[in-house]
Amino acid sequence: MRATLVSIPTDTQPLDGVFYEPASGAIAGAVLLFHGNTMNFYVGAPRFLPPRLTQIGFACLAFNRRGHDILGIRDSRAAEGAAFQTTREAIADNRTAAEWLVARGFPHPVVVGHSNGGLLAVRHAADHSATPALVLLSAHCGGANLVTRASQAGLLARDRVDEITAQARRLVAAGRGSELMLLPGWWYVTSAASFLDLLTELPDILELAPRIVCPVLFIRGDREPRDLYPAEDFSARSAGPCTVEIVPECDHFYVGREDAVASCVSAWLARTLRAGCSRSRS
Repeated sequence: MRATLVSIPTDTQPLDGVFYEPASGAIAGAVLLFHGNTMNFYVGAPRFLPPRLTQIGFACLAFNRRGHDILGIRDSRAAEGAAFQTTREAIADNRTAAEWLVARGFPHPVVVGHSNGGLLAVRHAADHSATPALVLLSAHCGGANLVTRASQAGLLARDRVDEITAQARRLVAAGRGSELMLLPGWWYVTSAASFLDLLTELPDILELAPRIVCPVLFIRGDREPRDLYPAEDFSARSAGPCTVEIVPECDHFYVGREDAVASCVSAWLARTLRAGCSRSRS
């Protein structure tokens, strides 16, 4: 495959990433890859999927949302990253990346998202009804109860949800929404405004499921809690066909199971989109 570093402009920081293309042969289409919370384009699924997907003819765009990693700097000492992310910004970043592909001749990319990227992938597909296929890799449930559920699982605020929520509200009310707060669980630090955004602005994938008409593959590792990653419930509510795959001996990050996940995704995409092409010609 060929790999080209790209930088996609936004109204603030650009979206950095890599555009992967098959080394030879016709291009079957494009895949847009959404990374998980505090992750980036060079770890996890956005890293291990493109070598397999380009083998079956797909170009792939893996990119950082402005809310990538936890904290970082770019060309100054001004902090950026997931500690400051908002849902609205993330949705806009995904739309901007999709528009970058449109300008290069790929108007309707397949969308693949891991974890929070999976949640955002559902929202993107709901907003773009011509999406040909959607792959959800351990997409979390989202919605108003996500912080509570994740904290009960030992993440985010853990047993201090009320305390940290009150602290965030005081800071935002005082005009200090960008001030950082420590969290007892992953992702360890966030800003007051971003924490409140998690409480109130996240889409709910089960509410969005009836708007998803394209074929869906929803993968979950067998070591992940079903209530946080509700593949079966999403399948039951989706307006289109949804295949659920539970990968054995597999955690949320697919450690040691990358090949199994990549094989599942590439085989499903090849089979599903070939069938879709056949139907469109008949």
